[in-house]
Amino acid sequence: MAGRSIELIEYLRNVMQEEGVDFLREAMAALSQEVMEADVSEQIGAHKHERTAERSNYRNGYREREWQTRVGEIRLEIPRVRQGSYLPGLLEPRKRAEQALLAVVQSAYVEGVSTRKVDDLLQSLGLTGIDKSRVSRICKGLDEVVERFKSRPLEGKYPYLWLDALYLKVRVNHHIRSMALVIAIVVKETGEREIIGFGVGASEEEAFWSQFLRGLVARGLSGVELVISDAHQGLCAAISHILAGATWQRCRVHLMRNLLAHVPKQDKSVVATAVRTIFAQADRAAAGQQLQEVVGALSVRWPKAARLLEEAECDVLAYMSFPAEHWTRLYSTNPLERLNREVKRRTDVVGVFANVEAVERLVGSLLIEIDDEWQVVRRYFSQESMLKLYEPNPQTLLAATPLRLAPVR
Repeated sequence: MAGRSIELIEYLRNVMQEEGVDFLREAMAALSQEVMEADVSEQIGAHKHERTAERSNYRNGYREREWQTRVGEIRLEIPRVRQGSYLPGLLEPRKRAEQALLAVVQSAYVEGVSTRKVDDLLQSLGLTGIDKSRVSRICKGLDEVVERFKSRPLEGKYPYLWLDALYLKVRVNHHIRSMALVIAIVVKETGEREIIGFGVGASEEEAFWSQFLRGLVARGLSGVELVISDAHQGLCAAISHILAGATWQRCRVHLMRNLLAHVPKQDKSVVATAVRTIFAQADRAAAGQQLQEVVGALSVRWPKAARLLEEAECDVLAYMSFPAEHWTRLYSTNPLERLNREVKRRTDVVGVFANVEAVERLVGSLLIEIDDEWQVVRRYFSQESMLKLYEPNPQTLLAATPLRLAPVR
């Protein structure tokens, strides 16, 4: 053993004298090799080429492995044994340093940092970097967490449900396709907001939306009183079939865009101002009356816009049948649009996803993060206002149901 120590010291002395050689890395490699040799000698009961009565096993060559360290990448020659296996303590699986590295890579991935930028980040920290494929393999460790989030059971009642979709570029069978990412958020009966599901599909066809909603119902989605979404035909059909009995609120922001598409550019601001007066009314009856007046005014010059507004009356004013304290967050998909923008901010960095699994991994990790933040902030709606949803007081009833007085004789 003393002879090997002298050889090691002499080797390091020679390394120090050579130009262009990283002494720290070479020293770490040499010392690590010596540690492994001593470790395996103790395990089998004999040094290399030594004959002893205590020997319990034999060496069986070496296997190479790369080891990422703070001084760079080191190529180790790990001794093998004939019976059983040998794994050096410095490469213990899931070692704390390795877990920290995984956490850094995964956090960067969730933050929207591309795999190539992760490689540059590691190089700036003194490591030799991790290639693109290895970063992707590391990030697959997120899959189990995401799957648990997607399939967790839903408990209690969820009176308000928002649904919307955005589109991402995904590589499918060597072709880049635009695929729909759909997200569902709810407000529970206690007033808290929650992300309950997401999915990726080829398009927003009725079949895809139906499958998505059936999955939510199977996990326990119940008690839905109001569904807020845009007027996509496939989505509306799925809502009517799967969530029968729930009221549908047509997003008034989307309606305004659709309506203004039938109005010349120079008149858009005038029409938009007139339509907004409908939503400024104090109750459903007044809003319905104002809508008819606006329809009459628009029909003279913009009959298509007037017809669209008239046909949408029940759907775009549905939110007024619910507690007035909730109106500002029920009349549109804006609460979900803000979440979609945050998702897009991260996914735009990636550009084109390698496959659907990569989309679910990144988006799912991000949604878990956001959902955790929502659980520690104040309730989206107060408990007092949520009670009005189930036990409406006379004021709410008056706002929700227009009075029909008998004619005076």
